[in-house]
Amino acid sequence: MSPSRAPKVTVSMEVPLGVTQALDVPVGTLQLRTYWQTVWQRVLRDPVTLACGGVLLVLIAAAIFAPWLGLSDPFASDSAKRLLPVGSPDHLLGTDELGRDMLSRLVYGSRLSLTMGVVPVIAALAIGGVLGLVAGFVGGRVNMLIMRVTDVFYAFPSILLAVAIAGSLGAGVANTLIAITIVFIPPITRVTESVTTQLRAMDFVEAARASGASTYAIIRTHILGNVLGPVFVYATVLVSVSIVIAAGLSFIGLGASPPDAEWGLMLNTLRTSIFLAPLISILPGFMIFIASMCFNLISDGLRSAMDVRF
Repeated sequence: MSPSRAPKVTVSMEVPLGVTQALDVPVGTLQLRTYWQTVWQRVLRDPVTLACGGVLLVLIAAAIFAPWLGLSDPFASDSAKRLLPVGSPDHLLGTDELGRDMLSRLVYGSRLSLTMGVVPVIAALAIGGVLGLVAGFVGGRVNMLIMRVTDVFYAFPSILLAVAIAGSLGAGVANTLIAITIVFIPPITRVTESVTTQLRAMDFVEAARASGASTYAIIRTHILGNVLGPVFVYATVLVSVSIVIAAGLSFIGLGASPPDAEWGLMLNTLRTSIFLAPLISILPGFMIFIASMCFNLISDGLRSAMDVRF
């Protein structure tokens, strides 16, 4: 019997979000796809998300394998080669105000800049995610205590709060990471708490609770998997914000310090040469823009792919 003339059967497919879809498909040709498989298929059909992912992969690969790319020493200065223009022999992107190779410093700078963008978000995701899960699932006074404390941090703009914390801790990469992590814990806690509170009242959670499942089992099996998606998308946006904040702190002298290669610090040292070599002076800012924009567009693509209507 050919597939086109085969009898059809109605199948109910349960997806992680608790949504049931009725499908009419020929018997013997049924292929069930989970929610995350559907999301992945939609991401693969999004050219903008794929292009931004490719750019970030190139940046990450260049940062990891920088010592093996045959680049010039990013810290070797030569006063006779100050501010060479883009396209100069042996210096594809020119040199900075001390005669250091710009291409090498941008590649090595991606190591520190991407680290300062990703590490605070991961740390805040771990801390804020746990706080949000506890506040959303337990509720009551625990929820009120955690959420009222996080509300205090919303009285200050994120960049000003980061400057205040970094200024009180002192300049340095480690203190910058701590400052940005503290800034990002409250928003991640709020997003996690909001999603958890909605899931706690759903039927499949009530059914699990009625069946005698432990609190840990309910959170691990029914809550955590559904919370990770929205929180991960939000955290992707925060990576772009973290890159900008870290660059800003380095620009004003609260982050990386010379002679480190970091995009924000490079902007600070090159600002005095903006009229002599404008193209070279804006290269670090262009890298900050590209990295943050790619993370933003990837977040938009993931959000659209996760908005699956059954």
